[in-house]
Amino acid sequence: MSQVIEEKIKQIQEKLIQLCRRNAAIEKENSLLKEALEEQKTAAANAQTNMEAMQQQLDIARYGNSEMNPTERKAFEKRINTYLKEIDKCIALLSV
Repeated sequence: MSQVIEEKIKQIQEKLIQLCRRNAAIEKENSLLKEALEEQKTAAANAQTNMEAMQQQLDIARYGNSEMNPTERKAFEKRINTYLKEIDKCIALLSV
């Protein structure tokens, strides 16, 4: 009877070791995936910043070289007003 109990304990120990190994592997994979996700988030943020900068350059080139129709002029003025509001907010935060 004690041999049966010893066998069961041995089986439980082996399964516990397997679970610990699986857990360690999953934790390592999770860590790697988190790092990859952060890298992708950073890359996406950089791409977004670059896209916005290029869009601004395109707008400047477009509006600087040609006459604007009324719809484009309103959109351009709206964008400029948005930038001015953001600048005013920044100045207000710096003044505090």
